[in-house]
Amino acid sequence: MESAGYTTLTRQSGLLRELQVVANNIANAATTGYRQEGLIFSEFVKRTEGGPSLSMARGNVRMTSTLQGPLTPTGGMLDLAIEGDGFFLIETPAGERLTRAGSFTLSAQGDLVTPDGFRVLDAGGAPVFIPPDASSIGLSPDGTLSDNGRPLAQIGLVRPIDRIGMIREDGVMFHADSGFEPVEEGVIHQGFLEGANVDPIGQVARMIEVQRAYEMGQSFLDTEHERVTSALDSLIR
Repeated sequence: MESAGYTTLTRQSGLLRELQVVANNIANAATTGYRQEGLIFSEFVKRTEGGPSLSMARGNVRMTSTLQGPLTPTGGMLDLAIEGDGFFLIETPAGERLTRAGSFTLSAQGDLVTPDGFRVLDAGGAPVFIPPDASSIGLSPDGTLSDNGRPLAQIGLVRPIDRIGMIREDGVMFHADSGFEPVEEGVIHQGFLEGANVDPIGQVARMIEVQRAYEMGQSFLDTEHERVTSALDSLIR
C-alpha cells in the first residue's frame, strides 16, 4: 500500500472512533450528570529514505467537556447538583472515583450512596453519614449538610489535576490517574439534578459530517484498490 493509502486508512480509523464517541454522546443526552466527549486528533510525520515524508493521523485522546449541564428541580432531599467546577468524590471497590451525577440515597447503615451503592465522601475523604434520627436535612451552598441547624458533614468537591488524563469508566464515573484537588468555587444545590451537557443538535450535525468524511475516504480507498488491481492485471498480461 502506498503512503496515500496508509494516510487515508489512519484517517478512517480516527473517524470511526469519533463516530462512536458522537453516537455515545447522543445516546446519553438524557443521562443525569453525563459529560459530553470529543476526540483529539494528532499527526505523526516520518521522513522516509529516498522519498517524501509519511504522515499518519490518530484520534486516540478523548476530551471531556467541562460545560455546565442544565439544572432540573426534583424536590428530592438527597438530589444534589453542582453549579460550576468540581465533581463529587465516590468510594468504589476499585478506588475513589469522580462523578457529576448527584442522585443519592441513604443506605441501611445511614451512609449517603449512589444508586449503585457506592458511598459519597466528605471533604476529608470519609463517608458521609446521616444519623437515623435526622428529620430535616438541609444543605448550604458550600456542601455542608445539617439537620435542624446541627452540622452533619460537608460533601467534598474535587477536580482532576489533569483533565485530559481523566478516564471514563462508565457513563458518569471517572478515574483520575493524576490525582485530584479540592474545589472551593463550586456550589451544590439541594433538590436539583444536573442533566447531560450534550448539545443534541450539534452532535447530530457532527455525526453527519463524520459519516460523509468517512464515506469520502472509503470511496478513495475503493478507487485506489481498483487502480492497483488494474495495474497488476496489466502487468500479468
